[in-house]
Amino acid sequence: MKLIEGFDSNYRYILVAARRARQLQSGAKPMVETMSRKPCRIAMDEIDSGKVKWEVPQVEKSASEVASELLDKAVPKE
Repeated sequence: MKLIEGFDSNYRYILVAARRARQLQSGAKPMVETMSRKPCRIAMDEIDSGKVKWEVPQVEKSASEVASELLDKAVPKE
């Protein structure tokens, strides 16, 4: 499957569209004119027109490092 332009994976595209669709279902106004009434389709149209901006937060530590630190705090060393 071809990558959607501007996205590093198709999975991320789906995540962004789903989050925007939830915003639309909660009452947010569409940012584009569209014939569709479905929130998912409207979200996809907004993304395709460049109206929805997103970014991936930079992770300073890996999940395993964070888990290890939390475990060290929870279980005292002898």
